[in-house]
Amino acid sequence: MSKQAYTVCFCFQRRFKLAAAEAPNEIKTLFEQYSENGIMTVDHLQRFLIEVQKEDKATKEDAHAIMDKLYDLKHLNIFHRRGLHLEAFFKYLFGDVNPPLSPTLAVHHDMTAPLSHYFIYTGHNSYLTGNQLSSDCSDAPIIQALQRGVRVIELDIWPNSTKDDVDVLHGRTLTTPVELIKCLRSIKEHAFSASEYPVVITLEDHLTPDLQAKVAEMVTQTFGDMLFSPGSECLKEFPSPESLKKRIIISTKPPKEYLKAKEVKGNENDSQKENDSAWGKEVPDLKAGIDDSDEDDDGDEEDLDDEDLKSQRIAAPEYKNLIAIHAGKGKGGLQDWLRVDPNKVSRLSLSEHELLKAVVTHGKDIVRFTQRNLLRVYPKGIRFDSSNYNPLIGWMHGAQMVAFNMQGYGRSLWLMHGMFRAYGGCGYVKKPNFLLKSGPHNEAFDPEVELPLRTTLKVTVYMGEGWYYDFRHTHFDAYSPPDFYARVGIAGVPADTVMKKTKPLEDNWIPTWNEEFEFPLTVPELALLRIEVHEYDMSEKDDFGGQTCLPVLELRSGIRAVPLHNEKGEKYKSVKLLMRFEFV
Repeated sequence: MSKQAYTVCFCFQRRFKLAAAEAPNEIKTLFEQYSENGIMTVDHLQRFLIEVQKEDKATKEDAHAIMDKLYDLKHLNIFHRRGLHLEAFFKYLFGDVNPPLSPTLAVHHDMTAPLSHYFIYTGHNSYLTGNQLSSDCSDAPIIQALQRGVRVIELDIWPNSTKDDVDVLHGRTLTTPVELIKCLRSIKEHAFSASEYPVVITLEDHLTPDLQAKVAEMVTQTFGDMLFSPGSECLKEFPSPESLKKRIIISTKPPKEYLKAKEVKGNENDSQKENDSAWGKEVPDLKAGIDDSDEDDDGDEEDLDDEDLKSQRIAAPEYKNLIAIHAGKGKGGLQDWLRVDPNKVSRLSLSEHELLKAVVTHGKDIVRFTQRNLLRVYPKGIRFDSSNYNPLIGWMHGAQMVAFNMQGYGRSLWLMHGMFRAYGGCGYVKKPNFLLKSGPHNEAFDPEVELPLRTTLKVTVYMGEGWYYDFRHTHFDAYSPPDFYARVGIAGVPADTVMKKTKPLEDNWIPTWNEEFEFPLTVPELALLRIEVHEYDMSEKDDFGGQTCLPVLELRSGIRAVPLHNEKGEKYKSVKLLMRFEFV
């Protein structure tokens, strides 16, 4: 056998060898401190929960409950009748019974404030299965979003090919339609599978009045008493999520009523073009049709003056009465859009591009507007691939509905998943007080001002495991175990945002890094802990090995088992990290 052949054979042999995970030295030291003669009793475990895990109210019953969950490990001879051996203690720390976020306190914040006081889990073009240009439209991604806890579903509604019914599709593109009624029925069936708090349906309406009337009939018959319908008038204040449990809310731009106009001389072509637009007859234009013409944009046919219309256009009153959250921009510019009306509340939509421009000159006005009104932000039109944008820009200015392509991918979507892991995944996260209240001189929060240090999060990355079971053994390297490293950091306001990483560990399916990082935080309420694992590759792009994002203020202090997810946000079966979180 040649030397080269021998080397390859040796590497293959090494690849499949897996040593058992061993507790890091700090875990062994802690076990010695909280045990006696190699046994951790219920009393020892209770003290550990209080002093290390910072579970101040932990009782002996809580410690007993943990031991009961570990009882099925007794066949491994790591469970003693009087308590836990080191290995059982390690299994507890690194097990599903010890997650980084609270498994029991689902909704433990005030849910009785107006809707405008919450960040809301919001989808964009919720019916698309893939890209914005040519993917299928379906109710399947709507169902998946609702099962994840998304609370705002967007539907673009157009006349069908025979103009006698309503389809959902991304207009002026090659996306294949799905019937509106199918989407509505799926929303009804799955709306509250993950959360009992209200679902908002935002409609981008391209219908004629007779089809609007048909939509009103569909919606009322489908949802019945589930529908929250306050009538045609604008709300003076938004109701609370608590008062709207298991209710469906419709939000769109109210159609205007037109009186019969006198016969006027006008441009026949313009009139015909307007009529064609209302019926959805536009010639497909793949660039012009993307969502920069969202439902609140100026310039649609409903903003034309009466004299520009040649025939009577009466909005269907039953459709208008369905709309609980009125959307619109008005006639003026940004300053007018952001004007706060003390007598009514509404919803404003801005593209991510519009928001980026607006925060430069009107940042505090946006914060003040969102104290009473809803702001929806949606992806810019050139995101044909269904990618997303940085959600923190919207959140730090109080935007409640930061709308994302949930069928997309990438780090921005991971941040969205992370924000709404809070509060049991109910889909509503209470905004911090500084975004809800004005100062003593009526000043609003300024996201651009660097604030004093509030706290420091200390993160220890002990080790990881599970790749050996969840990946093909040749996934990372054909001839040797992977060289893993972890990236840990903060996504938040600019002053808090940072990423750090461990050293890569060569040839190890169970890497033990034992590295510590500190993250000073000025606005912990908007901070997300970013965690990623990659496999170092000297000659090519590093391989992805898992990720998660966690809301910092929801983290449980102490040593926790952190499950990782794939690039789509789906949790791996086995891959997880052992980490410690401390606020100092």
